[in-house]
Amino acid sequence: MSDAPSVERVSARETASRTPQQSGSFAEIQAHATYAPDNFWLHQAEHIDWFTAPKRATPVQATELGTDQGSWFSDGTLNMSVNALDRHVAAGRGDRPALISDSAMTGEQGVLSYAQLLERVRRFAGVLRELGVGVGDRVLIYLPMIPEAVVAMLACARIGAIHSVVFGGFAASELAVRINDAMPSVIVTATGGLEPSRAVEYLPIVNQAIALSTGSVRHVVVQDRPQLDGDIAEYANGATSRGSVDVAWLDWDELEAAALPADAVEVRAQDPLYILYTSGTTGSPKGVVRDTGGYAVALQWAMSHIYGVENQHTIFTASDVGWVVGHSFIVYGPLIAGAATVLYEGKPIGTPDAGTFWRLIQDYKVDVLYTAPTALRAIRREDPTLDELDKYDTSSLQAVYLAGERLDTETWRWANDGIRVPIIDHWWQTETGWPICANPRGVQQLPSKAGSTGVPMPGFIPRILDRDGNNLTEPGAEGNIAIQLPLPPGALIGLWGSPERFASSYLEEFPGYYATGDAGHFDDDGYLFVMGRTDDVINVAGHRLSTGSLEEVLSRHPDVAECAVLGLHDELKGQRAAGFVTVKHGRSRTESGLAIELVALVRELIGPVAAFRDVMVVERLPKTRSGKILRKTIRQIFDGDEVRIPPTIEDITVLDPLFAAAKRTRER
Repeated sequence: MSDAPSVERVSARETASRTPQQSGSFAEIQAHATYAPDNFWLHQAEHIDWFTAPKRATPVQATELGTDQGSWFSDGTLNMSVNALDRHVAAGRGDRPALISDSAMTGEQGVLSYAQLLERVRRFAGVLRELGVGVGDRVLIYLPMIPEAVVAMLACARIGAIHSVVFGGFAASELAVRINDAMPSVIVTATGGLEPSRAVEYLPIVNQAIALSTGSVRHVVVQDRPQLDGDIAEYANGATSRGSVDVAWLDWDELEAAALPADAVEVRAQDPLYILYTSGTTGSPKGVVRDTGGYAVALQWAMSHIYGVENQHTIFTASDVGWVVGHSFIVYGPLIAGAATVLYEGKPIGTPDAGTFWRLIQDYKVDVLYTAPTALRAIRREDPTLDELDKYDTSSLQAVYLAGERLDTETWRWANDGIRVPIIDHWWQTETGWPICANPRGVQQLPSKAGSTGVPMPGFIPRILDRDGNNLTEPGAEGNIAIQLPLPPGALIGLWGSPERFASSYLEEFPGYYATGDAGHFDDDGYLFVMGRTDDVINVAGHRLSTGSLEEVLSRHPDVAECAVLGLHDELKGQRAAGFVTVKHGRSRTESGLAIELVALVRELIGPVAAFRDVMVVERLPKTRSGKILRKTIRQIFDGDEVRIPPTIEDITVLDPLFAAAKRTRER
């Protein structure tokens, strides 16, 4: 995709001047990617196995491909399953561990080698093929964190089908919306998923979703979990039908045992690998479409150069395959690199305690841990002195990577001092597929800065723009973060079935740029500080304040475990800042006393301009299952607006005290 002619291009010299003042390999890599992107990315493509190697890297015009935007390596063909599995077996590494599964819910543990995982994928790809699934067909995967989820994803890739993974446990209405958008012919599911306090039966949800949908589904393949009571036979006997077409409910194990293994098919680099619906989607969903070739090349580069993970390493990514982190860094990235990847069914605390991550690191000799700041804050709240850490041998751990939301300075310091390995914050989105900014530890360990997500990675050129699109990019200038087009390999190539919506959502606000929806600034060394979503910049009596900056201050208080600052409606000032905080376990504080101290802290460190007076202490903050605080939902509750509760909410009962507090506030 070309930039609008009026857009000022960022020169390679300017880009280089915004990177840290270091000598060595990362500066050279970044300069190469900026000065000669075609040459740079073609060289990176040599680390991927192709049926037809590409001769060009940079995107052609979207109209030539029939996609929403140009795709990288458009003259190349490959197969993602081959790159994740076959090539490692062919290289003699078939006996090395590929997928390590560990369920804190069932106590089950298992290891599949590359050869064993390949055999399971070949057989399930044969199952899908015999159900009529082929290149370009869609398969919806609705599974818990069990090995079959990874097998199903790779099996789709093997036969050129497009998978759409939906977080297990989504409500039937939300599942139906995704069925209607992607139009899958097959759903792959299980009898249910396990949470610390409950079991979630999937079959009634899937059954209802199909009944609510427009009828594309023909087959449901079910993995029977003995811990749940789901009965496939109930549905196989005709519980579901759409019009004149009955839906066949089939047993995974029976199908896999009888299937003939499927060979990998050749697909174009620009062919979609998957559709992933952004979390919190309601109504008409936004299905991010990822290509195959660009994604493979980007993940190969990221695993080696950002995370320092090669084929002798083990990575534990504490996420879910229903999120982009799970796609990129539980499944495809680690397996492309030939590493071992840990698939964990459980929570960072409570399954059974705040030491569960350290136990996993010890048991599987984990080199790199990837998790969300929320997980660390949860551990910090339960075990502020990291007593549980001392019970385990975590000497294999080399680094901890964090993403998904802002990492506050105090949590970074606590983890950095206590875990005693580099704590590396980095920033990316569902749409970008891999990090926009990071610390390229695999090339060169740069100094970490508390509050910063690091420096731009090759191919990403972030700029700071004002609301009118004027360039503000200089140290300290805060504004909208936008990324100069074209985006590098691995980023989205569009929204499923919605080219107009793709343009209106990401490209029209700042012509020639991808609008991230985040706000922030660079410092003198070229490090980017992401302060939050642009709608989290509040206007108090004409003064623009970053809620991220206010949260940084609140998190400095020794009794605060987590916090969220929102801009609530105010008749006089337009908006007022309100803080919602949780207290560390073992700390006994009155709400009024803590509020007085927090208000004084904000006044001291930010000033009276913040007019900060409102503090509410809560037992828990409402979050999505991926750990993001539902700030918009809290704001709607207290502003008296219509509350749209996202389907990704982790526990809806957490909202009850917020509704009650908002009612009391309005009655006063």
